[in-house]
Amino acid sequence: MRQKPIAVLTIAVTALLQVQIALPAQAATVCNRYCDARDPGLSPGDRVATSTTLYGRSFKVHVNDTDAMIWATVENGQAGDQVWLDRSFDGGRTWSGDSRLGDTTVPAGSGSARTAMFNVDNWASRGVGVLRACGKAGDRPELTCTGWTRSNWNAWDRRTAAATALMMRFDQGTGLFDTNGWWTGANALTALIDNSRISGMHSYDYAIAATYDKNINARQGQFRNEYLDDTGWWALAWVAAYDRTGDSRYLNTARAGADHMFSYWDTRCGGGIYWRTDRTVKNAVANSLYIQLNAALSLRIGGDSVYRGRAQAGWTWFQSTGMLNSSNLVNDGLNLSTCRNNGDVTWTYNQGVLINALVQLNRLTGDANALTVARRVADAATTSTYLNTNGILREPNEPNQCSGDGVSFKGAFIRGLGVLNAAVGRAYDGYLRRQADSAYARSRTSFDAYGSHWAGPYVSTNHSCQHSVLDLLNAAP
Repeated sequence: MRQKPIAVLTIAVTALLQVQIALPAQAATVCNRYCDARDPGLSPGDRVATSTTLYGRSFKVHVNDTDAMIWATVENGQAGDQVWLDRSFDGGRTWSGDSRLGDTTVPAGSGSARTAMFNVDNWASRGVGVLRACGKAGDRPELTCTGWTRSNWNAWDRRTAAATALMMRFDQGTGLFDTNGWWTGANALTALIDNSRISGMHSYDYAIAATYDKNINARQGQFRNEYLDDTGWWALAWVAAYDRTGDSRYLNTARAGADHMFSYWDTRCGGGIYWRTDRTVKNAVANSLYIQLNAALSLRIGGDSVYRGRAQAGWTWFQSTGMLNSSNLVNDGLNLSTCRNNGDVTWTYNQGVLINALVQLNRLTGDANALTVARRVADAATTSTYLNTNGILREPNEPNQCSGDGVSFKGAFIRGLGVLNAAVGRAYDGYLRRQADSAYARSRTSFDAYGSHWAGPYVSTNHSCQHSVLDLLNAAP
């Protein structure tokens, strides 16, 4: 796996037990169906989502799912105890402007108290929120906080909840996820668009235009840069955006990406495109993306022969290289000295992108062999003990935190497998369901953020880990 020089966002881990109180910034009142500070007695429902205890006191988060509001209580306490809410619009990473909401003290003669209700999301500013209850015993300095949680608004099932957790990481200032996720951001946007199509939830469709408008002139323009695979990921994201919206500017940008990639096809080793514009590496992922993109474009452009020809030439060349090995798994790339398989790692995304490419080629040309090879790769990848530990997909050298390129790879694999699964009568439903059930049970927070290990335990999250699971949930039955 070749790491690209992308800055990694460091996620601060905040202890639940704290020993001092910082004076918060004044929170702005949020108004959705109702405004902040509504009486909990008016809630049509009361779902206790999470709780914690401290010195015998019980602090609870109560959810009004109908109105997407939350309040907190302290029970089994005494006069002077305090309870409040913190609200975060970035998945619990920061909450400085929305801390100590509804700060309430247990009155004399009582052992309990409750805050007012506060909105989970800020629909006016597209803020996607989570809240937690915090509190302290009146006679002690320590604080305790529950886990973060939210209502089931835009989170009524596994898929939509994962999409909503992903949107907590969308930076509206940059139009990217986690501030600077470039090619991984393309995958996150693709997963989000796929989720909108599958679930029917349109709440986050605004991210399509926001990403496009803020980044169309970045790098080399039209979402092109010196990495040809990055260009391919973005071009495929814009194909998905075109399908979702019908906006021709997205299809035009996808075509610009495909043409940029084609300009780096040459006859060295008989053909193929390079990984970078410095023309030093030819590898599997860039060429699989090239086939997939050109086939996808030809399917959408009436009377096309150019992109069709490029897709077919790409696959003819790929077959000649030996990058698809005798075990029916795709190695990383070519040794340019020998023009043969370099024997490097069989990363999961190399399997998934080729699978996806071959399904698109089959749709375009009717080439039955393309679908046959796609199934061979899928069968090999889903049964490989190297790629699956005890039946659960695990990336080679999978890290214990969500960082680097590799934590996006499983998403691309599963996306390709899901496309094949739909094309061949749901043959991989059992495998996909097993992955989804494991991730949901073992690698998930209380608000459906997911970590890198689908077999567990949960260790951390970022947009790459999150989109990978969203891809999984989009594909799973």
